[in-house]
Amino acid sequence: MASFIIRDVQVFTGEEIIPEGFVYVQNGKIAAVGPASSIPTTSVKVYSKPGHTLLPGFIDCHIHADMANPVALPQALRFGVTTVCEMHNELGNVQKLKKQTQEPDTAGYKTAGQAATIENGWPIPVIVAHDKSEETAAEIAKWPKLSNRENVVEYLEWCKREMQPDYIKLMHESGKSLGFELTYPSVELQTMIVTEANKRGYLTVAHALSLKDTLEVLEAGVNGLTHTICDQPPTQELVEAYKKNNAWLNPTLAAIGSLTTEGQDIQERFAHDTRVEGLIGEKEKGQLCKCMAFAVKTGKAEYAYESVRMLRKAGIDIVCGSDAAGPAVGTAWGLSVHQELYLFVHKVGMTPEEALRSATSVVARRFKFSDRGRLAEGLNADLLLVEGNPLEDIDATLNIRGVWRDGALCSAHKSKMGN
Repeated sequence: MASFIIRDVQVFTGEEIIPEGFVYVQNGKIAAVGPASSIPTTSVKVYSKPGHTLLPGFIDCHIHADMANPVALPQALRFGVTTVCEMHNELGNVQKLKKQTQEPDTAGYKTAGQAATIENGWPIPVIVAHDKSEETAAEIAKWPKLSNRENVVEYLEWCKREMQPDYIKLMHESGKSLGFELTYPSVELQTMIVTEANKRGYLTVAHALSLKDTLEVLEAGVNGLTHTICDQPPTQELVEAYKKNNAWLNPTLAAIGSLTTEGQDIQERFAHDTRVEGLIGEKEKGQLCKCMAFAVKTGKAEYAYESVRMLRKAGIDIVCGSDAAGPAVGTAWGLSVHQELYLFVHKVGMTPEEALRSATSVVARRFKFSDRGRLAEGLNADLLLVEGNPLEDIDATLNIRGVWRDGALCSAHKSKMGN
């Protein structure tokens, strides 16, 4: 593995700012980080990048690489996302994706594996409405149909043995925010899943899009939510439910904008930004310009924005995740993280530093990823170099000049680094 120093840059460690600093990478790990005055004497390659900012690689805490889509991990990395957290996939796909991460130019991969699903529960009705293939039907037939403690334990033991997940994903979707009426689990069943998952050392995360669904699944004890609400304005009861669990929130504001179609203008702006040329395929760019539109009549983006404002003000941790997926039009692996950060600053009122923490140190802390998310000695050399100062202007996150995962420079950016 290459060893090198990046110097004469503003360094954002994920927790603090070093106005003029350096990072020393050795054998895929960070060997040292600090002010320029303390750069070690060594014969390794040196990149001097005045006017640039070096950050930890972003962690997208919510994606779906459906059907083990081979585009997902490379595209994420090109946009500075050095780790993705998948929130549901079948065993065969998980195995393929884990193998793909051994190849160069791919993001690191964390996964929930197969989510804790029930008979005809989310996301089955939406999938089968749009995909009537025999292959998809055969996959869904293998999904867990949880109903009692016995099959919950069986599911979790199977996950532990076969999937080796990093956390467990619950689905709690009544359809209220989407104009559907869906079968969804009881609070008692969800509590069983959380309790048994905790016994096995797993964090639990949950899908919910309405206020009622969110309150119920928080009552079950989950550690975090993978969406915010969009069906009605937030309430103090919501804040108290989050506080009771010390739960975090991954709002997926860009995805909710696609669900309500209110985000289409911003989606198109990001898709046609000249800085993304060569980093995203034409198919994926076209998908980003479309909208899912499930919640046009039943949801509002402003309810989602206000919920994040209210929870942030109450001290709830907000973490960055895009919900990017092949079928989820209006999203794009990697690029949607930059849109999410834009929304955090311009719609929620976060400072750029706070937004950047949400995609680095805060998400790493809440998911208990102790080897990434910060620039500190001994951690993975997952780095993002951008021209300009995203700590003042969040738009600068797309001025990408270099991305490294485990100290390896993404080939898409090699020409920008020079000698």
